Amino acid sequence: MANVKDEHLLAHEAHKHGDASMHHHHSHAMSSHHAHGHHLLQVEDLCVSFSMYDPDETHFFRARKKDVSVISDLSISVHAGEIMAIVGASGSGKSLLADSVLGLYEPNAIVSGTIWFDGVRQDAASLAQLRGREIAFVPQSVANLDPLMKVGRQVRGVARDAADAERRAERQRALFEHYGLAPEVEDMYPFELSGGMARRVLLASALVESPRLIVADEPTPGLDLDLAVRALDDLRAFADAGGGVLLITHDIELALRVADRIAVMYAGDIVEIGTCDEVFYDPKHPYTWALLSSLPQLGIKGEDLYSIQGTPPNLFQHIQGDAFAPRNPQALKVDFVARPPYFEVTSTHKARTWLLDSRASKIDPPPHLKNIMNLNRGGDLSNG
Repeated sequence: MANVKDEHLLAHEAHKHGDASMHHHHSHAMSSHHAHGHHLLQVEDLCVSFSMYDPDETHFFRARKKDVSVISDLSISVHAGEIMAIVGASGSGKSLLADSVLGLYEPNAIVSGTIWFDGVRQDAASLAQLRGREIAFVPQSVANLDPLMKVGRQVRGVARDAADAERRAERQRALFEHYGLAPEVEDMYPFELSGGMARRVLLASALVESPRLIVADEPTPGLDLDLAVRALDDLRAFADAGGGVLLITHDIELALRVADRIAVMYAGDIVEIGTCDEVFYDPKHPYTWALLSSLPQLGIKGEDLYSIQGTPPNLFQHIQGDAFAPRNPQALKVDFVARPPYFEVTSTHKARTWLLDSRASKIDPPPHLKNIMNLNRGGDLSNG
């Protein structure tokens, strides 16, 4: 007979977040649920910095080291049945977040915080044990393929016995057919593949096992539109079947097509997080405004497409206040002085911007963002 704690966990596992409530200090997708009474993946207060030689030191042999912070106090979660998308420009720390979840740390990395998988607290060693089994990875670079091994063998991996070897071979061939790879491709080496073919091999490698979580770091570059859509549909089907997906991308349009929730990342920090509809139709952080403004669908005929002025912050220098402030035309004085806390917009939507402080002057989003309302809801941007 289940005790009180067991009954609580069973109820928690079955709980659907249809009430869109904040839970454990974060929001949930409407269709997501907790597997086995807890989050599938939970990252709390993650900080990643690197011990590096000071580039401003003039004497090479006397150069001092300094700790360079890249990710600061980041918290994120993924639930069974959910795709959580992390969007942001190159250099914002997205891939480093993926490496942290996978337990891939550089020798000079300094990592703190807590990572839980399937309710169990993890360290680098235990994450390494999960990698390739419970947690599958679609890497950003096709250079992750072994250049000296035929790709079919790479996808199949190491079998436990003859029956498992046959199962893996059948699965690999089915995936290759699904992604339009001819049977002879399994006997090719990576250097014989085009970029798009190699990308499809990486996707097949992630799906050949039965993982609980897929970490997909920019999974679609090099694919034509049809194959990219098919790959996203596969991630969606994986989540709908009870898995979880952490989708890392710089393409906010791609994220809106497939994700349940979106977290916008800038300079190693999550600046806004919410459901797709909330982030797309009611963005609050100026960086989110800028990302959405760069969508071609919001362009005005005869005018240049929007581009974000300035450059990302130099991580070797101390960042004071809101990291986006120097590039933000709507920046307040306080943005250059103090880092904003999170302000809750709804029970599922929060943003780290002083614009949401009750004392701040009201500043509206750029006028052209009103064109968003002319696009189809649900993230369908194809007919804008």
